[in-house]
Amino acid sequence: TCVHSFFQGCFVFKPSSKKRKTRSLGETCVNPKSKNITWIYVLLEVLQEELNKKILDSLLDFAKKCSTTRQHCDWASKMRANEIPTAALVLGVNVPDHDMTFQSLFDLLKHSVTPHVVSVQAKECGVLKHLLKRVLEGLMDVAVDDDDEEEMEQNPRSVHCSLSTLSDWYTAKTKVTATPGKKRNVQDEDEHHHHHQTPPVVIIFKDLEGFNPRVLQDFISICSRYIDRLPLMFIFGIATSPSTVQHMLPHSVSSLLCIELFQSLSCTQHLATVIDKLILTAQFPFKLNGKVMQVLISIFLYHDFSVRNFIKGLQLALLEHFHSQPLSILCCKKKEALLNVTLLSGRDLETVRQLPSFIRFVEKQEAGEQVKLMTDDDHLKEACQKLIKDLRKYHKSYYPVLRCLHTLTSLLPRYPLGKQIRELHLICLEKNVWENEDYQSAMKLLKMLAKDELITSLRKCSEILSSAKSKKMKKAFTELDELLAKFKHLDGKLEKINDIPSLTLCYKKIERLSPCRCHLPPPESQTLYEVCYYSSSATVRRHLNATPRTSIQTALSSPCFYLQNESLKNEDGTVSNSAPDICIAYKLHLECGRLINLYDWLEAYATVVSAAEGQDPDCDTFGKVDDVKHARFIRSVSELEFLGFIKSTRQKTDHVARLTWGGC
Repeated sequence: TCVHSFFQGCFVFKPSSKKRKTRSLGETCVNPKSKNITWIYVLLEVLQEELNKKILDSLLDFAKKCSTTRQHCDWASKMRANEIPTAALVLGVNVPDHDMTFQSLFDLLKHSVTPHVVSVQAKECGVLKHLLKRVLEGLMDVAVDDDDEEEMEQNPRSVHCSLSTLSDWYTAKTKVTATPGKKRNVQDEDEHHHHHQTPPVVIIFKDLEGFNPRVLQDFISICSRYIDRLPLMFIFGIATSPSTVQHMLPHSVSSLLCIELFQSLSCTQHLATVIDKLILTAQFPFKLNGKVMQVLISIFLYHDFSVRNFIKGLQLALLEHFHSQPLSILCCKKKEALLNVTLLSGRDLETVRQLPSFIRFVEKQEAGEQVKLMTDDDHLKEACQKLIKDLRKYHKSYYPVLRCLHTLTSLLPRYPLGKQIRELHLICLEKNVWENEDYQSAMKLLKMLAKDELITSLRKCSEILSSAKSKKMKKAFTELDELLAKFKHLDGKLEKINDIPSLTLCYKKIERLSPCRCHLPPPESQTLYEVCYYSSSATVRRHLNATPRTSIQTALSSPCFYLQNESLKNEDGTVSNSAPDICIAYKLHLECGRLINLYDWLEAYATVVSAAEGQDPDCDTFGKVDDVKHARFIRSVSELEFLGFIKSTRQKTDHVARLTWGGC
C-alpha cells in the first residue's frame, strides 16, 4: 500500500514530438515533481542498450554477411553446401542477464535482417518432436499437430510437424510474384529476387547447455538436408565455454556447422561500466553509502553475477530512499534543490535539525549562530542552501580525484588499493583513505615507479581533470600540465624519479596536486549527506537476499497473515484447527523427533480435523480416519516432502525422517 501510494505521486512529462530526439547516456534529467524516480529507469534502459551494442552489431553483421553470401550465389566458395552458418554467442554465467540480450537480438534481426526469427529454450524442447513443433509454431504462426490425423481433421489450420512443411511454407512465402504492367530485365529480376525475397531463417537456442545433446544432434542432421531449400542460420547462446559445442556434438554433427565465435564482455566489465556511469559520477545526486554498496557487490560476486539484479538493487535503494527519507525532495539537481529548500515546511526544517550531520555542524558554530540555526527558520533555509552547494562541490571534486588516485595506484604491484576503482571507492566511503596502511604503502611505491610509467599515469590524470567543472579541479589541471612540461625536460637523464633532487621536487608537487584530505573524506563527514545517501543496508539485503525457508515456515506457522483470515488467528500463537491441511500437518510434525511414525501422525491429524468439523468429542466417530481424511493427509505429507521438510527413510518403512529444526 505504501509503495502504491508512493507511485501515485510520480509523473512523467514527455516532450513534444517536434523536439523529441534520440536519447544518449546522460541526457535524462531529474524531475523534482516525480521525486527523481524516472531518471534512473530511463538511464538504465539506455545503458543496457549501450552495454550490448557492440556484440549485437557484430551478430547483425554476421547475419547480413551470411544472407548476402547466399544471395550472390557464392555460398559454395565460403563453405560446403550442407553447412549451416552458426554464431556461437558466449554470454557468460550471468544467466539472468541473458533474456534482455536475446530479446534485443531478436528485435534487431526482425527489423534489419529477416522476419523469420524464432527463439527456443531447453525446457520446452525435451524431445525432437517438441523442438520441431516450437520452431514451426514460432516461424509459421500456426498450430502444429503431433502426427495425429484425427487432430488434423478437427483443426483445418493445423500443419504437419516436419521440416518439409517449413520448407514448403518458406518457398511459398518467398515466391516472386510478377507485378502487372511492369517489366524488369533478367539481371534486375535476379538481383531483386535474391536480395529481397530470400531472407534467412534464424533459430536462436537461448541456453545451449540445457538441451539434450541427442535431440540437438538429430535436429542439426535433419536441418542440414534442407539447407539447399531452406537458408537456415543458428545462434547458440552459451553460458560457460565455447568448448561446450565440442562436448555436446560429435565431429560428424559439428562438421555440418560453419561456426563463428562471438564473445560478450564479461559480467565484471559490465558491472564496472554500470558503476562508472551511475555511481561514480556527480551528474546524479542519489548515492549509496559504503555498506549498501558492499551488499550489492557481494550479492553480485557470490550469488549470480547478474548486472541486471545489481541494477534492480539500485532501483530498490532509490525507491526506499525517497519513500523513507522526508528530505529526499532535496536530492535533485542544484537549482531545483535550492528552490525546494525555500519550500520546506516547519516539520521538514525540524527534521533537518535532527539530522546527525547537521547536529555536528551546529556544535562547531558559535553560540549566537547555534541559536539562529535552531530557532530561526529563514536563517536555517539560507544555511541549508549553502550546505547543499557545498555538498555539490564535494561531489564535483571527489570523483575526479578518486579516478586520479586509482590511475596512479592501479599500476603498482599487488594493487594495494584494489585493482578495480570500486574497491578504492569502498575504502574512501568507509574511512579516511589517507589513514589506511595500504594508502601509505602505495605512496611509497609511487616513488619507485619508472619515469615513463609515471608520466603515462599523469597524462591520464590530466585527461580526467580536463573534464572536471569545479574551480579547484581546473586549477589542479593547470598545475599538472606545468608539471608534465617539467618532466619533459628530464627525458633521457635517469630512470627513477627519486634519483635526483629535481625529480624529488616533482614528486612532492604531485602530492600537492590532489590532496586526499581535502577531496576524499567519507561522505558522512559532509553536512546534510543524509539527503542524498541511502544507508539502510539491512533493508536491501532483506529484499534481495531472500530466505525461502523462513518465508515458508512463517506461512505454515501463521497462515492468517498470508490468507488475511482473522478466524485462523489464535491468541496463544498455535495453528487453528480450521487452518489448511498442510499447516496442521506441519504443526504436528514440529512436535515429533527425528523419525516420525506416519500412523501416529495420521491419527493426530484426524483428531485435529474432526474438531475443526465440529464433531462431538464423545461420539464414536470423533478422530476416526476415513477415506477423505486419509487422502487429505497424504496430500499434505507429499507437499511437505516436496518443500523439503521430510523425506522417506529406509530405517523404518512406516516412518519418515524430519529434515528441518528450529522455528522461524
